[in-house]
Amino acid sequence: MTAMPSVEARRPTVQAAEETPRLISPFERLGVTGRALDVINWLAVVAAVYVLITAVNVIGSGFKAATGDQAETLFAFATNPLIGLMIGVAATALTQSSSTTTSVTVGLVAGGLPLAVAIPIILGANIGTTLTNTLVSLGMIRDREQFRRGFAAATVHDFFNLMAVAIFLPLEMAFGILERIATFFADRVSGTDGGLVAALFGGIGDLVKAATTPLSEGIQYSLSWIPDPVRGIVMIIVAVALILLVINFIGRMLKVLMVGRAKQVFNAAIGRGPLSGIGSGALMTVMVQSSSTSTALMVPLAGSGAFTLRQVYPFTVGANIGTTVTALISAFAFTGVEAHYALIAALVHLAFNVLATLVIFGLPFLRDLPPRGATWLANLAVEKKIYAAVWVLGIFVVLPMVLIFATVIF
Repeated sequence: MTAMPSVEARRPTVQAAEETPRLISPFERLGVTGRALDVINWLAVVAAVYVLITAVNVIGSGFKAATGDQAETLFAFATNPLIGLMIGVAATALTQSSSTTTSVTVGLVAGGLPLAVAIPIILGANIGTTLTNTLVSLGMIRDREQFRRGFAAATVHDFFNLMAVAIFLPLEMAFGILERIATFFADRVSGTDGGLVAALFGGIGDLVKAATTPLSEGIQYSLSWIPDPVRGIVMIIVAVALILLVINFIGRMLKVLMVGRAKQVFNAAIGRGPLSGIGSGALMTVMVQSSSTSTALMVPLAGSGAFTLRQVYPFTVGANIGTTVTALISAFAFTGVEAHYALIAALVHLAFNVLATLVIFGLPFLRDLPPRGATWLANLAVEKKIYAAVWVLGIFVVLPMVLIFATVIF
């Protein structure tokens, strides 16, 4: 019988999988070093969050200017929840950022987008965000066994999020369960009867609103020469571009500041059990502000054999929860009634991911389905590479586009 390799024997594999070039801050290229570099890096992150919140505010104002009181009419084609879902999938796949999709959606809700349209878009973002780590796994395609392990580790995220949507989208359509839960908690932190919590939340919202208003009004003033409703559309385009740039910048800066620590969290917690894996996935995603980054980091480790699919699986589930922070931050761009609806939209994202974790990962007969599906698909992809291409293009590109265009035409 062949002896199992010791922990020490396997350790070089983990280290080798983790060897990546040192990330360099753009300020380091300018000659800033030491403690001053750390301070400037963190101030840059704070400034970027400020711009993010401001841009979300501009989206709300732009949507109002573009639609007037016709928001529901404008988005009538998306009242079919399946189409809203596909919009979320396609938008997130194209931008490679669920944070961008959910932040933009929060701003649109504050500007009048109906929650019935927004919620499926938010759920679709959860599917679209899994594309990145699936693409990362394709880099291993020349090594048969490495690709089998890496592709399974990547697509377990796909299968989990597809299952989550398959369960909760019908429940939302029938009973409004996510909107009800999100509204309940939004009332507690932003309503008049919320006590200290509502006062604290409202105070923070007022402070953030006051701080971001000058830049928001400056952007809107610079576009005031454009007549409505075109001005509103241009405002949305400018704000979305800002959000894309800022989230990308925040991601790069937090990688410089936190990825080393995030990897330590990953390695310390990944093998200690499901709850530890979920917690480390959520924490690491908050640290780097990107579920795509945190899950993509673990794919090479899984491909190398350093961690098993069963160890990686709960980590990806936790990443879903961690990525909801950006939308919650975006909700601070508004005050009053706008803030209430923006917060509901953000809390829908959180409630969906928490409930999906409790239901799918909490029930044994559901828990095993995503890794089984991922293993089955990985085995097919190893035998015929075309299956990997069909999966990626079919789920993230062809299906969303076909359903969206079919609805618009017919």
